[in-house]
Amino acid sequence: MATLTIRQLDERTHARLRGRAAKHGRSVEAEVRAILDATVDLPEQNFLLALHAAMSEVGGVDLTLEPRTDLPRPVDLS
Repeated sequence: MATLTIRQLDERTHARLRGRAAKHGRSVEAEVRAILDATVDLPEQNFLLALHAAMSEVGGVDLTLEPRTDLPRPVDLS
């Protein structure tokens, strides 16, 4: 396993990490590992963009949309 040292970490950032770690019931080190693991596992392409590209390759999909019949609701800003 590799070791990573982070120098000059802002105190606010460290405090927020401590808060997140406490909320998740783990150490700050474990919280940082979880954040890094989740971040590097992100897909290289947005899922919806990948789906769009895949559907475009096969000619796309036609969806039937029902016309809207409901009236707009008034908004109360008070």
